[in-house]
Amino acid sequence: MRNSFLLVALLAFSVAVQAQKKSALGFSFNVVDFETPNAIKNTSFSDVLKGKDWYKLNNKDYGFSLYYWKGLTKQLDLSVRYNGLFNSDFTSTNTKDKSDYSNELEASLHAYLLKPSSIVNPFITAGVGVGNYWSGDFKGYAPLGVGLQFNLLDEAYVFLQANYRASFDNDKVPNNLFYSLGVAQSLLTKKEPKVIPPPPAPVVVDTDNDGVVDSLDACPTVAGLASLQGCPDKDGDGIADKDDKCPDVKGLAKYGGCPIPDTDKDGINDEEDACPTVPGIAKYKGCPIPDTDKDGINDEEDACPTIPGVAANRGCPEIKEEVKKKVDYAATKILFATGSYKLLASSNKGLDEVVKILNETPDLKLNIDGHTDNTGKADKNQILSDNRANAVKEYFIKKGIAESRLTAAGHGQDMPVADNKTAAGRQKNRRVELKLNY
Repeated sequence: MRNSFLLVALLAFSVAVQAQKKSALGFSFNVVDFETPNAIKNTSFSDVLKGKDWYKLNNKDYGFSLYYWKGLTKQLDLSVRYNGLFNSDFTSTNTKDKSDYSNELEASLHAYLLKPSSIVNPFITAGVGVGNYWSGDFKGYAPLGVGLQFNLLDEAYVFLQANYRASFDNDKVPNNLFYSLGVAQSLLTKKEPKVIPPPPAPVVVDTDNDGVVDSLDACPTVAGLASLQGCPDKDGDGIADKDDKCPDVKGLAKYGGCPIPDTDKDGINDEEDACPTVPGIAKYKGCPIPDTDKDGINDEEDACPTIPGVAANRGCPEIKEEVKKKVDYAATKILFATGSYKLLASSNKGLDEVVKILNETPDLKLNIDGHTDNTGKADKNQILSDNRANAVKEYFIKKGIAESRLTAAGHGQDMPVADNKTAAGRQKNRRVELKLNY
C-alpha cells in the first residue's frame, strides 16, 4: 500500500525550477516505467488499467539526475540534465533480460503558466535526449510532459515532473514514462541593498521658534502654525491673521475670514435665508409668514388661508346674516318619521334652499348635528341622532354637494336646548342643526 501511494504521488506532476534569468543546480530521484507503454501498445489502455501492474514499484527502474537550469525569459527556462538509470536489459522483443546501468543526457525547454513570483507554478516541457543502454549504442528520445514548481523564496525550488519519452528507435529502446522528484538551489544570491549614508543635516534658522524654518515661514518674526506657513490664527478659523478681515471672530474664507452675514438681522444667515433682505423666521427659511390670499392675515392665523376674509372671522369671509337665517330656518323644517331617521318630504323645500346657498358659494362648508330628547335609552338615542344627521348629509350628497364639504355627527340626548319634562321642550330637543363655515 505504501509503495502504491508513493507511485501515485510521483505520477501526479512534475516541477521545474523558475529561474527568471537565474541559474540553479539540482538533484532529483527518478522512476522510469518501460513496461506500461509497451503493454498498452501490445494490448489496450483499459486492459493495462485493469491489470493493476502499472502502479507497482517492483516493475519500475530507478535512477537519479544532476542538472543545470537557466532562465531564458520570465516564462521560459532551459535545463540540461544528466540521468543515471539502474535499469533492466531488453531483448529485441522488449522483455527484461538483465540489470544494467545507463547514462542519459537531455536538454529541455519549460514554459510556465503563471508569474515567476508564484509559489506554485505549473509548466509544460519538451526537449530532446540521448542515452546509451544495454547495447552500448546511443539512442535518441524526446521527453514531453508537465510539471509543477514550488518556489522557496527564489533561493531553492522543489519540483515534480512527469514525462512521456518517445524513443527514436522503439525496437531497441521502448517508449517509456519518466517521473521525477527533486530540489534545486539557486546559484545567485540576493544582493543586499546598498546603504547610502544620509547627507549632513542642513543648518536651519527659525527666528520665531514656531517650528517652521524662516525659509518656509510666511511670518518669520511671529510664532504661528505650520499649517498656515508659520503665521498665527487668533480666532482659529483656519485663516491666517494677515489674510483675515475679522481676525478676532471665526469666519469663512469666502467672506474674508468674517462670519456669514445676516443682512436683515433676523438671526438667519444669508446663505440659509431665502429672503436675505426681509426679516423672517426659520420655519419659512428666513422669509416672513406668508399670506397666500393677500387678505392681511398671515397663513398661520388664517382659518381660510386661500380665501380672502376678515380678521373678525379669523381670516375667512364673513357669512351674511340673511344667509345664516335661511339656513337656520331650513333646519327647523327638518322632520323625520316618528322613531325613525327617514326624512319626511316636507323637509325637502328647506334643504333645497340650503343646497342653493352651497352651490352659490363653493368654498362654504356645512356641519350637520343631530340631537334627540331623553325619551328612551341613551345609547339608542345616540344611534338615532347619528342616523338622522347622516340622512340629511346623504340628501345633500344626492343633490350634488361634495361629501368633503359636509360633516355629520350625532350628539344623542346630551345637548338639550329646552326642558325635557314638557312635551314642547322635548320637541325642541328633537332637532337637526345646520351650521355654515369655511
